[in-house]
Amino acid sequence: MAITKETIEDKIEIVGEHKNIQVRTATVIKEDGVELTRSFHRKVLECVSSSHDGSSWTHTDTNISSESEEVQKICTAVWTTNVKNAKKAANEAAGV
Repeated sequence: MAITKETIEDKIEIVGEHKNIQVRTATVIKEDGVELTRSFHRKVLECVSSSHDGSSWTHTDTNISSESEEVQKICTAVWTTNVKNAKKAANEAAGV
């Protein structure tokens, strides 16, 4: 009787005007190759985070170095300079 646990990225989506990346991971528990349970976790990656200290804005590109190679490639492809600039402007307008 062998019990195994596997975590896989089973869904990657590009969502919205600012190309947020939604990554869903599935954790699968199997016994002798037969799936017993599957649970999900979702996270959203935004291209830029912003902060305001009262007098100026600081915009920081999202660090994707710990993401899978596939997610990194998608982020690099869709997070263009135009997308990042639009996100920065939206964050400032919203006072984020």
